[in-house]
Amino acid sequence: MTDSTLPINIGYWLLAFSPIVLLLVLLAVLRWKAPEAGPVGMLLAAVVALVFFRTPFETLAVGVGKGIWDAVFILLVIWPALLLYRVGTAAGAFDALRRGLSRYSRNHVFLVLGFGWVFASFMQGIAGFGAPIAIVAPLLLAVGVRPVYAVAIPLIGHAWANMFGTLAVGWIATLQVVDLDDEISTALITAVLLAPVTLMAGVTIAWMAGKGRGVRVAWPLILIISALHAGLQFVIMYWEPLLSAFLASTVALAALYPLSRWSRYREPARDVRERPAMRDDAGEGDEAESEPTMGLGWALLPYAVLTLVAVVTLAVPPVVDLLDQIEFGPPFPGADTGFDVVNEGERPYSPIAPFTHPGFPLAVAVLTTWLVYRARGFYAARRRQEGSQPIWSSLATDATPASVAILSFLVLAAVMEHSGQTDVLAQGLEQVSPPLVYAFLANVVGLIGAFMTSSNTASNVLFAQLQQGVAAGTGLSGNAVVAAQSAGGAIGNAVAPANIVLGTGTAGIVGQEGAVLRKTLPWTVAAAVVIGLLTLLFV
Repeated sequence: MTDSTLPINIGYWLLAFSPIVLLLVLLAVLRWKAPEAGPVGMLLAAVVALVFFRTPFETLAVGVGKGIWDAVFILLVIWPALLLYRVGTAAGAFDALRRGLSRYSRNHVFLVLGFGWVFASFMQGIAGFGAPIAIVAPLLLAVGVRPVYAVAIPLIGHAWANMFGTLAVGWIATLQVVDLDDEISTALITAVLLAPVTLMAGVTIAWMAGKGRGVRVAWPLILIISALHAGLQFVIMYWEPLLSAFLASTVALAALYPLSRWSRYREPARDVRERPAMRDDAGEGDEAESEPTMGLGWALLPYAVLTLVAVVTLAVPPVVDLLDQIEFGPPFPGADTGFDVVNEGERPYSPIAPFTHPGFPLAVAVLTTWLVYRARGFYAARRRQEGSQPIWSSLATDATPASVAILSFLVLAAVMEHSGQTDVLAQGLEQVSPPLVYAFLANVVGLIGAFMTSSNTASNVLFAQLQQGVAAGTGLSGNAVVAAQSAGGAIGNAVAPANIVLGTGTAGIVGQEGAVLRKTLPWTVAAAVVIGLLTLLFV
């Protein structure tokens, strides 16, 4: 926090909140497409900054520039993810995947939970930055999930792993901005606050797959996976917080194989009549169709390459240290406002290390898959079955609107931060909330940060210091309030517009971001309430 002279009152708080409200109304109520709503929200944030928050054009330009660079970081994930989807589609990989997996399980509830919850969490453990959404949405489409649900399900399923996923980059960033008196206690409280989040995700996804009967079918699976996710993360936290989500989600993923041998999950869930998440024509794997162009092993090739390269480049310390030596980022000068909001200059700003960026494993997987599929003749076979399957023109169609939306969302967040609107939002909550009410709402601050930036890490960088200061001033436990901030940032990813666009792009439903938001918002609000109540036990 800076020693700003920002006016903290209801008028300025509403002005600062107006871009977020406008986005929610345009997306969820008026059902605008994200590429249309994002620029409008961005423009409103800029006008509010210039007219009411005494932000010079130079400061606004710095904020816009940083927002564009932040968007580049995310776009380097979404572009190869979209390309991987198109490469797989053109070769018939998703058709082969759907039919090959039916040999192991024909139970749609098991498959939806397996991909949308367990595999999405595993991908968050190593990759993060929206990659789980972009990767898992096409897989869910392949097993018969409706497109809107195919995006909403991994958004909910991976949320619990956001804080300590991506090898705990969010935790590392938090330690850089706050000085905790007991780091391990804070990490453990965060793990406790996130424990019900994974359980709620499992139950919600099972409900989407089959309503009440779906939950009854899935309950042993939900309890086992939740225990592995939450329990192992908590235990491993004592040893190494950086590996806690990765190892917990890896063990949970391995547990799927023995569970798939159980007749409860091997055979179709025929008594589950209501299946809101599934397409009407989605069978249980017994369709009489033409032979797929490839076997299951070849269909899984890109994910095996992706996992192998991600583990080697992101989880092996000597390799990471070597690859991290190459990085680059643009310099930005310092900038301030008429309310003395100071943004320090950075040279370079948020540098990107290309070989440890989460887009790198995706790019390697795309190149390997394209070469292998071409050598095996899968593209020619698919063309004989389905006609021409253009890759590059389809990629341009998918990537253009998604890129516009992500650019506008990230610029909006940077403008709000540089003008002081973000500070007003957080300080306004502080001033009107008694200590226990603030403790209950602390995770909401983290949620708002993640909504704006699509990043648990960025949310904590923005707000963790403020939250710790409020805790010190009100007699609350700083460890617990920072933990609540972190947990709120994790669940906020489920409603972050840029993350939703990542999914709608790879699911081929750009423009239906509002429909996805309406699926994830109720779950996020419920999770925030549960986290708020649990936080009261620790403050």
